[in-house]
Amino acid sequence: MSFANEIPPSSTSCSSTTAAGWRGPDPSRIDAVLDQALADQRLVGAVVLVAHGGRLVHRRAAGLADREAGRPMREDALFRLASVSKPIVSTAAMVLAGQGRLGLDDPVTRWLPDFRPRLPDGSAPTLTLRQLLTHTAGLGYRFFEPTEDGPHARAGVSDGMDGSGLTLAENLRRIAQVPLLYAPGTAWLYSLATDVLGGVVEAASGAPLPDAVRTLVTGPLAMHDTGFFAAPHDDRLATPYVNTPGTAPRRMNGPTVAASFEGTVGIRFDPARAVDATAFPSGGAGMVGSAGDFMRLLETLRGGGAPLLPPALVDDMGRNHTGAWGPADAPGYGFGLGFSVLHDPGAAASPESVGTWRWGGAYGHAWFVDRARELSVVAFTNTLYEGMSGRFVADLRDAVHA
Repeated sequence: MSFANEIPPSSTSCSSTTAAGWRGPDPSRIDAVLDQALADQRLVGAVVLVAHGGRLVHRRAAGLADREAGRPMREDALFRLASVSKPIVSTAAMVLAGQGRLGLDDPVTRWLPDFRPRLPDGSAPTLTLRQLLTHTAGLGYRFFEPTEDGPHARAGVSDGMDGSGLTLAENLRRIAQVPLLYAPGTAWLYSLATDVLGGVVEAASGAPLPDAVRTLVTGPLAMHDTGFFAAPHDDRLATPYVNTPGTAPRRMNGPTVAASFEGTVGIRFDPARAVDATAFPSGGAGMVGSAGDFMRLLETLRGGGAPLLPPALVDDMGRNHTGAWGPADAPGYGFGLGFSVLHDPGAAASPESVGTWRWGGAYGHAWFVDRARELSVVAFTNTLYEGMSGRFVADLRDAVHA
């Protein structure tokens, strides 16, 4: 597969020296990090792409897409994206905003009249699209609850990665039955907000979410491998594995619950969801795609947004909207419109520039965009959670910036 046309032209400079004399990533350092993670059996397989100055300067598929079958990883492998879906669906909403078809400060009820979750005192505050995009709407996730008897579990809410058998409308109805965790706009918590945003995109576009995303984002960028499900027998689909410290990663053969954070019930995964065309389109966790496709989106945004968005809207996406609020396990990061934004590299112990965008995906993915250094990096793996939040992620970041 050629990547000659994979990355759209950048509107920024392609100079060889950026960010105070830094001259770009050293591929040998990146390869050493990937080789070590594979040798340590922290990863089974991965695709890593690095773009600098608008050019793809490093690309590698390594390890195995299916360990038991001996199937090598390939550069055009397909992955279950999990939360990598969030910036894609958030971009779709921003395209609609750029077209004047919705406003970021619109109440959610303009588009979803029945979506009226209440606070514990019974009041029903106004939620806005901007609050959905920044995860400040007061919503939560089932997998964050400490027991199987939490309010999301009692309401039968799907986090978008299990085989629930629900429709999107029904899942939104159930989410709305769960009490808000705080008054909208007064705190930050990672949440099902992007699933609700998907419902808004459907309503504002007048099309089912998969069609809307294709029309607004993936079609214009020729992201032909990215959608809400893969063909059942597409041998490019990577097999998922669960990383267990001290042992070889365990193959995920069927529905699996994997602890994501200490003291929580964990995420309910069903790998078969990725090939189930009847599964509801989860805007926050339900897509399938390739590393090359996602790099096209990142480089489009890093380069100013054309042909999807004007630069001002991209700048708004990449601005820290939440101040010091952000992920508890990622000090120094706030949140923009669809992804986290670095505001304090010292607190984050990171070599990245202020304003760097970053997020990941629970099936084992990480990505970041450092606009000051003209950098976009995509690392899709088939090993959770090492590929999302393990040592590999920090080692790769440091190797790219070395």
